[in-house]
Amino acid sequence: MTAIPDPEFPCSMQATPLSCDDDDPNVLNVPFPTARLATTALKAIQVDPELSPLVRRQLTVVPAPKSTQGSPSGDDTDIQLLEVHYRATTNRMLRVAVNGFMESLKLVVEVMEQLDTDVLDHQQ
Repeated sequence: MTAIPDPEFPCSMQATPLSCDDDDPNVLNVPFPTARLATTALKAIQVDPELSPLVRRQLTVVPAPKSTQGSPSGDDTDIQLLEVHYRATTNRMLRVAVNGFMESLKLVVEVMEQLDTDVLDHQQ
């Protein structure tokens, strides 16, 4: 489970893996109840490029592993993850970039909660 550092971008974001079997512990996974919401979040955040050339970000939408889906009845089969990979030349640049991403993600989720009827229906 050891990641090989990239000489150009030696700092990487460390996040707790979804399971002990994950091969890449350097990924932040944000769960969304549907593929549509995960894709909407990706598109909303992806339009803003990183401000520094010393930081690289990669966003993708992937299905959640079966072991992380909560309901045994199969209600959570559509759960999708917004998978985020960050690389930066320094820890400071990584911290600043991830903080900016989290602010953008917070705004996107708040807008979804206020404006998207599917989100409200899913919570009830």
